[in-house]
Amino acid sequence: MKTQTHILNLALAAFALLTTTTSCLNDTPRDRIEEEQAISSPSSLWINSVGRLYNCIGSNEDGKGLQGTYRGIYDYSTFTTDEAIVPTRGADWYDGAFWQRLYTHQWDDNDQELYNLWCYLLQSVVQCNDAIALIDKHKNILTQQQWLAYNAEARAIRAMFYYYLVDLFGNVPLLKSNKASVSEVYNASRTEVFRFAFHELQNVAPHLANAHSNLQGEYYGRITQPVAYFLLAKLALNAEVFTCNNPERHTPQQGTNIHFTVDGQKLNAWQTTINYCQKLQAAGYQLEQNYADNFKLHNENSSENIFTIPMDKNLYPNEYQYLFRSRHYNHGKALGLGAENGACATISTVRAFGYGNPSTLDSRFKLNFYADTVKVDGQVVRLDNGKELVYMPLNVEIDLTASPYIKTAGARMAKYEVDRKGFLDGKLQDNDIVLYRYADVLLMMAEAKVRNGQSGQTEMDAVRTRAGMPTRTATLNNILQERLLELMWEGWRRQDLIRFGRFTQSYDLRQALVNENKGATTLFPIPSKAIESNGNLRPNSNF
Repeated sequence: MKTQTHILNLALAAFALLTTTTSCLNDTPRDRIEEEQAISSPSSLWINSVGRLYNCIGSNEDGKGLQGTYRGIYDYSTFTTDEAIVPTRGADWYDGAFWQRLYTHQWDDNDQELYNLWCYLLQSVVQCNDAIALIDKHKNILTQQQWLAYNAEARAIRAMFYYYLVDLFGNVPLLKSNKASVSEVYNASRTEVFRFAFHELQNVAPHLANAHSNLQGEYYGRITQPVAYFLLAKLALNAEVFTCNNPERHTPQQGTNIHFTVDGQKLNAWQTTINYCQKLQAAGYQLEQNYADNFKLHNENSSENIFTIPMDKNLYPNEYQYLFRSRHYNHGKALGLGAENGACATISTVRAFGYGNPSTLDSRFKLNFYADTVKVDGQVVRLDNGKELVYMPLNVEIDLTASPYIKTAGARMAKYEVDRKGFLDGKLQDNDIVLYRYADVLLMMAEAKVRNGQSGQTEMDAVRTRAGMPTRTATLNNILQERLLELMWEGWRRQDLIRFGRFTQSYDLRQALVNENKGATTLFPIPSKAIESNGNLRPNSNF
């Protein structure tokens, strides 16, 4: 069981309803209390302002949470790429062609799932603004240092949500307070929103706790200074993409010509990335000796994980559904858990890991995938007809309905140690969900150095050496492949492919759309429902 910390109080946020409502009889509902009663101390203010924001980071509802659930950030960042796919398996996983449209890039602005994601992200921003306003309103019960810390944490969380909005949707409303009326809400340019998120993180970082957020204690699961540094590195690394308002009409700026002021120095995008990665080195993060330790059942003591979603099946409602989604039914049954027999790796992904050639097979393959004959506790898992369950990594198709491997095609997700005592078929597990980790920092630094005309060999070698793999020249192509090998199933592939100019190309089973090379699919469309509800909003094509 996890240590009881401030994060355990987040459940209270759902009940700390700060405003009263009046019924037709003018009765005060008995399940609500006055704001002044709810907020009487610095700790109660934190719970009801900053604390409740952490309810937005994990979830058990589709389209919500940074990871763990379906049809949200993770699925739009993974199943739109050459990394993984959710094939149609007969009557299973068609879902109105949702999964096929993700993989083939045939989504549009009428998709309800995109609208749900849009609403989740912007509602989270609104909640951050409400928290900032509440902190200011009750500033009198705080010391100056407490006010700076609370304000900084809420603003950092808001900047994080804007990081995801800039990445996914681009030109989005820039809501800086909770006082704007609907008539005042319009799309700001992607560049403006990007700069806002970057400067916010820079401004608040000095007031955030200099603590490792993944470790149990007061700051467990919270946005701390290292988390802000990680986001600043990510923003700078993607600056070429994130400062291009309309990829169809504008040529991105070169990273060497995009500048930031960092610690009083004018640095280009690549130098800025390197600088914030070095700050994370100085903060004491290092690679775990064993790659798998970052994803084990009790991974709260990892020296590598930077930001996680705390998980405890006895304490938190947040779910991690991806292992459950991937396993064959009989595989799940053998583990004493459930399964949906859906997601799997693509053929190009398992080939990148060297599958089929034992002499070149990457050591991380077995840590990331179930492939070939499936065994649990040393015993072969069998199908209902008595035959062995054998996953077939090279027999993946977009639609497997007519395939003899309809239920067995594809290497399945492993990555996380299986919580054999997990609740809800294993969706409630004790492994914390890893969002940001230090191996990614090293690969960001390697890439930024190469793009800046330097050598990224040291950083790339560190990642490969930990995996027990031989050195490989740190070229951009090799770094992109290394990101796949190291960060498989972690939700980074879409962003990586866009940054490397590969997202709009044909790959694996996907044929590029007509004129897709112009870049339209590198941004998801502003949902039509959002535009219909607010005439001030414009589609991305208008920028």
